[in-house]
This record gives sequence, C-alpha cells and structure tokens, in this order.
Amino acid sequence: MFYIGIDIGKRHHEVGLIDDKGNHVGKTLRFANSKAGSEMLLEFINQYKLTPDNTVIGLEATGHYWLSVFSFLHKLGFKTTVFNPLQSDALRHFYIRKTKTDVSDAYLIAQVIRIDSPDETPFIEEDLLQLRHLERLRYSFVDQSSDLKRKIISLLDQVFPEYEQVFSDIFGKSSTEILLHSPLPEDLLKIDTEKLAALLNRVSKGRFGESRAYDKALQLRESALNTFGISIGTDVFKMQIQLLLEQILLLEKHLKQIEAAMIEISNRQQHFLTTITGISDVTACVILGEIGSIDRFERPEQLVAFAGLDASVHQSGDFNSSRTRLSKRGSPYLRRAIWQAAFVASFHDPALSLHYQRLRKRGKAHGTAVGAVARKLTHIIFAILRDNKPYEPRPQLTEDN
Repeated sequence: MFYIGIDIGKRHHEVGLIDDKGNHVGKTLRFANSKAGSEMLLEFINQYKLTPDNTVIGLEATGHYWLSVFSFLHKLGFKTTVFNPLQSDALRHFYIRKTKTDVSDAYLIAQVIRIDSPDETPFIEEDLLQLRHLERLRYSFVDQSSDLKRKIISLLDQVFPEYEQVFSDIFGKSSTEILLHSPLPEDLLKIDTEKLAALLNRVSKGRFGESRAYDKALQLRESALNTFGISIGTDVFKMQIQLLLEQILLLEKHLKQIEAAMIEISNRQQHFLTTITGISDVTACVILGEIGSIDRFERPEQLVAFAGLDASVHQSGDFNSSRTRLSKRGSPYLRRAIWQAAFVASFHDPALSLHYQRLRKRGKAHGTAVGAVARKLTHIIFAILRDNKPYEPRPQLTEDN
C-alpha cells in the first residue's frame, strides 16, 4: 500500500509519497494550483503506477484551496481524506527537530494517513457547498451590520445621548427614518411637531397611532431641546451617521437575498432540522452547510467535537482542573448556530428546558447550562440527520448528565 500526502498552498501544492513502512518513494512533486498542475499530478500518479486500489491520499483542509485538488482526486476514484491541520501539527510537535517546509509537511501528512488510517472524506454535494458559502457570507454581513450599529450608537452618544431613551429599538423603521434625515438635535427642532408626528405614524404604518405618534414627537423635541451632546463639528457626525445607516440598509437588503437563496437550496434537501425548537430555516441552512454529509461522522460525539462544543480537560499528575471550558476547535459557524438554537431551546423546548432548569438548580451558571443543552442538541441533530426523521421531545431522556 502507498500513501500520498499533499501539502496545500495558495498557488502551489507539494506531493510526497511513502510506502507501507513509511519509507520515502522517489522525490516530492511541486505542482501549481491550475489545470496544468493537475496534469503534472496525474503524471506523478501514473509514474509510480498508483491506483485507487493500492493508494490512499491525505491532505490538510487549508483554507479553501484544498477543494479543487480534492475534487480532482475524487473524479479519479482515489480514497482521499481531508483532515484538520491540528492532526498533522500534533505529529509535527512529536519530533524533536523543529522543521517545517512544504516537503517535510507533504511527507508528514502521508505519515498521518499511514498511522491513523482515517476514514475517507465524503464528497460534498453541490447544494451543500453552495449553502456553506452563502451562510458564511451571511454571517460576515451580519457581523458587519452589528459593527456599523455599534459605531452609530457611539456617535449618537456624543451628539445626542438622550436619543436612545426615546426609541426602544434605535434601528427600527421609525428611528431609522428619523436618523437618515434628522440625526442631530438641531435638525429635529426645525421640524414642526405635527409634521414629525405624521412622519412617525406613516413610517410605523399606523402602529403608533396619531395620539401616540404625537406624544413620541413631543418626547423627541423635548430631548433635542435639552440635550447634553457636543455642539462642535456636528456636520461630520451627521454625515457619518447617515452614511453608516445607508450601509446597514444595503447590508440588510443583501441579507434578505442571501437568506432567500439559502432557504431555496435547503428546501431541496430532505431534512427535519426545523422540527427542533430553536432551529429556524436559516439556522438549519448553517447546520447543513457546515456539516455537509452526516456520513462523515460515526458517533454524535464526533459531531460535538467538530462543532467545538466538547470540553477541554486540563490534567497534570495529581492535578485536575475543576473548571472546564469549550474546546472551540471545530467550526465556529456551526458552533455559533447550535449555541443560538440551544439558547432558545433552553427556555422553550419541553425536554431541553427541563435539562437546563435542573442544571441551574444544581448551581450551574447560565452559560454552563446552555453549553450542556448545546451538546444535547448536537446529539439530536446527529440523530435526525442520520435517521432522517423529525424530532420528538423526550423529557425523560434529559435525566442523565
């Protein structure tokens, strides 16, 4: 049996070949991340008469650069394993000599495959690959929007600190309309109270009502009249608030497009994730995109570890740490989605809320209890995707742990 290790790079990859005893076979091959490079890899494979029956291939999941190589090898029929760089790092640290080159890494990856004999990585479906890209882009936009909102709040704290006491949601439709056109106290004082009330009533689509809209307009004018905000350089503050708001509105428009595309793709997958309390259509898309094929995991504990929801244990000699934290070594996107779902399930799911309450009664902190719920939720997700059946809460099963 032969073992190929491929060190993945942005523009070039390095290939190393070893036999079943770990001995190097020939020299390494450096090939470009291109069509011509793939032809060089094929020549290397043919040169040593390597076939899917006598060869196993391993490569690190370095960024997104491994996908094209993985796709190429999958078409050739080779058993290929994509693994976390932490696995090769662990073996690298085992050696006394601290060497790290593309050549040494290629052989190291081949040794990992020879020693560990990991399972083949299933080829990700096109729909799931699209979901992964879309949900990660969505998280990027969500985080950008949150950052912009924090900047606006910081600006308002300086020029109009009383504003946030008027609206429960600064970035709701009514407040956003006000800030887009009249973000400064002096801007609001230029608007007649009746006109301001009419604006609020129109933007809220009658939710305020004429009476309440008028009261809100009076409150706004009163706050503007007695503001303790700074009064120098306000034109620049106004421009920043308006430009940042426009960026937020554009991001929100794009988010709607992304989420619609995600849900359309997700609906083509037969899954029952949304039968779980706390998992929305969008959250289900994230879970599907990050997990890919559930066949990658033999046990639910492996999925827990992949999400980074397993506990990191610190032990040395007779010392055992009484505090355990999440390892956070898996997919941050999957962990974020499951954690958000677990937060909702902790208070609304018939079974998982009981588990949360028992842990709280035993003195566990809120975050610790939610983390425990997240792990149980991951077990449930594993079972649903494996069995392709809807979720049925079973309160009695939460007695353990």
